Amino acid sequence: MSDAVLPLRRAAPIGEALAGLMLTAPAAIAYAVMLLLPTLAAVALAFTDYELGMPGFAWIGLDNFSELLADRGFAVSLRNTVIYVGIVTPLSIALGLGAALLIEAGIRGRALFRAVFFLPVVSLTVAMAAAWQYLLHPTIGPLNAALRRLGIADPPFWLSSSDWVLASLAAIGVWENLGYTMVLFLAGLTAIPRELYAAAQMDGARRAVDRFRLVTWPLLGPTTLFVVTITLIRSVRVFDTVAVLTQGGPNRASEVLLYTMYREGFTYLRLGYSAAITLVFLVIVLGLVWLQTKALDRKIHYG
Repeated sequence: MSDAVLPLRRAAPIGEALAGLMLTAPAAIAYAVMLLLPTLAAVALAFTDYELGMPGFAWIGLDNFSELLADRGFAVSLRNTVIYVGIVTPLSIALGLGAALLIEAGIRGRALFRAVFFLPVVSLTVAMAAAWQYLLHPTIGPLNAALRRLGIADPPFWLSSSDWVLASLAAIGVWENLGYTMVLFLAGLTAIPRELYAAAQMDGARRAVDRFRLVTWPLLGPTTLFVVTITLIRSVRVFDTVAVLTQGGPNRASEVLLYTMYREGFTYLRLGYSAAITLVFLVIVLGLVWLQTKALDRKIHYG
């Protein structure tokens, strides 16, 4: 081998590495500028008393977090968030799986049903919130009008009653997530080989419930883990519907963590305290995702 060929071969990996760096640089810069640096800035602000518009700030350590522990409003928003997530996440997953199974079963109009169920995902949240405000209106809303025709003289004030507002927002949240979870489950169902169902039927699994229990559910494990993770995150970060429909009311009955963070930062201008809420929110999300991943990953069959 000539000595002239060796430098060329040594230069080839260097050129490939340089090309790789040049191709990934735009994405890396965008990630750093739009996600990493703001996150680090929020973490730093959580330990200060910075207020929007003030010329300076002071490092106060854990004082913001001590205030959080004593803040009744934060406790209420945390409780409301837990209740909201506890309603929306399981219902979205169960109904999305049911819709996916019905569509995959071969019913007529499959494309139409897919489009109808997926419509909330691609719709503008503010516009849909306005539609829901009309549907749930206590006097002119179609829902209460239908309830009156059924003999219910005093139907609930869905968005202005402390007893019903959180349940109403949770119903809207399930409606928003249903199409998304359905599409994910449809993708998982189409990846299951049809031969396994025929084999299960030959082995005695005559009923659809048995085939679901023995074939569909075990092989949907990876998809289910992903759906649970995504739905949990989408539920915890609810904000749009609360901001448009209720502004956290009445009497903070629908105030959630992200709306509390927004109000403290952009209404009361306490960015340091708002950043502390953000940090707690991130820790809660990461903790929930880690726990459910550890709990479900052991039960998943990867085929």
